[in-house]
Amino acid sequence: MSEITNENSEAERITKDRPNDEDDDCGSNPSELYGTYTWKIEEFSKLTQELYSNVFEVGGHKWSILMFPQGCDVSNHLSLFLCVANHNKLLTGWSHLAQFTIGVLTEDPTKSKRSDALHRFWEKEHDWGWKKFMELPRLQERFIDHSDSLIIKAHVQVIRESVDRPFCCLDSQYRKEDLKIYLKTVEHIFLTYMEEKIIKFARLVEDKNRWKSLRAFWLGMDQNSRLEMSQEKMDVILKLVVEHFFIDKEITSPLAMDFLFYGLKSLEEQKSTIIDEISKLVLKHFFIHKQVPSTLMKDSLYKEVKTLEDETKNNRVIDPIVSVENDMFALCDDAMLLIKRFVLKPLREYVPQNRMQVGNVGERDEKRVTEFGRQILEVLVLDHIFGNKIEVVYNEATALKRQEEFIREEEE
Repeated sequence: MSEITNENSEAERITKDRPNDEDDDCGSNPSELYGTYTWKIEEFSKLTQELYSNVFEVGGHKWSILMFPQGCDVSNHLSLFLCVANHNKLLTGWSHLAQFTIGVLTEDPTKSKRSDALHRFWEKEHDWGWKKFMELPRLQERFIDHSDSLIIKAHVQVIRESVDRPFCCLDSQYRKEDLKIYLKTVEHIFLTYMEEKIIKFARLVEDKNRWKSLRAFWLGMDQNSRLEMSQEKMDVILKLVVEHFFIDKEITSPLAMDFLFYGLKSLEEQKSTIIDEISKLVLKHFFIHKQVPSTLMKDSLYKEVKTLEDETKNNRVIDPIVSVENDMFALCDDAMLLIKRFVLKPLREYVPQNRMQVGNVGERDEKRVTEFGRQILEVLVLDHIFGNKIEVVYNEATALKRQEEFIREEEE
């Protein structure tokens, strides 16, 4: 006879990990929507029918694990699924979006087996998982212990919906674990986007006639018009970011969204950081000397401020494309110059490097991908402003000019 340890035992429990995730601008802390559940199944070899774990709660929703010890619609496999435990009691139209991991554990954590998924649970898809999670011979050899027990662990991260800007999806520890596995995938997503935009703008610049005409049109506009066209509301851009990079069922979407969120924070704090530090330096000098600074003191303060500015510049991999001003994204330079500069730099120079020598590998990887996320946001802003503002007005003006020329020819 098989036994399932109860919720009050040491073996089967729900744990809530609450690292220092900071609240973001879109609602609750991701750690409050995250939990893990460990299920110990005894006398595994005697099981022949599917089995549900006890119900556990994460993110305000009730869940359970469904196991088929002999396989679901397949033979010779262990099948595992995450289920919405009370789906038949929920109101019509319900849905829960969650990223989850189900794993079978061994004494050596590095040899455990896990699978990940991002799924929107709803009435007709209230369970999701893997029919062929693992072949039974491998399970028996590596994961069933000497007492004929199997330990299954689930990580569940509920993700809130209806957001229109990058948001922090993942509990910080869960994110670090994901990053170990999906770093290269997220980098590939970002790098592919960057490469697409480089190719697009390179074709524009290489079309010498069109590029020359476009530049002449742009320079012919008055300065106020150019400034107005060189900015866009943050809400417009950030909604596009979510639409482009958060893809249902794509397991890396929450991780990519996390780093776009922190990339946005980096952009927003870029200007304020140096201002804050300079203010602290000034206050420090006044506090120490308690008087109006002498010429010598002013020189000392100037040197410290200059050093701070230089350090800030050195922390940037490329020249900034975009700044944040009063809920607006604004280009930092002339649009045509930014496009030309963007195209001329080799793609490899846009790949952030682990320049930080402090912290562990995981922390350096997080900083690297965050920097990549910031660059993606900058390029998206440049692409949007050009494609939806500058190019639209240019095409309209060009069409009008051709129409006027045609009318003149007809009159002649």
